[in-house]
Amino acid sequence: MKLFIDTANIDEIKKASELGIIDGVTTNPTLISKVSKISKDTDKKSDFKDIIKKICDIIDGPISAEVISLDSETMIREAIELAQIHKNIVIKIPMCSQGLKAVKYLKTKNIKTNVTLIFSAQQALLASKAGASYVSPFLGRLDDIGQTGLILIKDIVDLFLAQNIKTEIICASIRNPIHVIDCGKLGAHIATVPYNILNQMIEHPMTSIGIDKFLKDWNN
Repeated sequence: MKLFIDTANIDEIKKASELGIIDGVTTNPTLISKVSKISKDTDKKSDFKDIIKKICDIIDGPISAEVISLDSETMIREAIELAQIHKNIVIKIPMCSQGLKAVKYLKTKNIKTNVTLIFSAQQALLASKAGASYVSPFLGRLDDIGQTGLILIKDIVDLFLAQNIKTEIICASIRNPIHVIDCGKLGAHIATVPYNILNQMIEHPMTSIGIDKFLKDWNN
């Protein structure tokens, strides 16, 4: 199972990269806005590109950069521009009819895509048929409204296995370390995790107790 980090914070990405466990990065407009220091509308595009370039310099793996348009023609123009930043760029496209049209075209240009905001297996199926390299089902957001997000992951994994679909599944909207393990057990290819969840996966109280005991015994 591959692990992506879900952030646009350069410091967090650097720290995670040093651990040797990160295979890629996912970003979105919300994450970019949290780290962007430019407020003028005319400067947002260049600032966005600069952040993505810095991420590509740190992680040698798929880097998802999201378009911000809702019509296919503009999505395609944005996607082509973003894809020129680095060979590892994956274009993140929202799940909608215009998005599917953009994905289909970008497939013909060998530009990888990640269809995001997936909340049903049928959406994942359509995205894969359009040519998506990745689909990103949001399990945490389903949990937030009283549904079981892991059921969505299982449905997509089962469907893709039954139909031999090669599109990779990125489990997104991860809320806790258990989500990561459960997604892995179900057969998902990738989990993209926030930096704080990554740290929670590293820590365990019994490990800390054991380290303290070893050091105490050594000093005695």
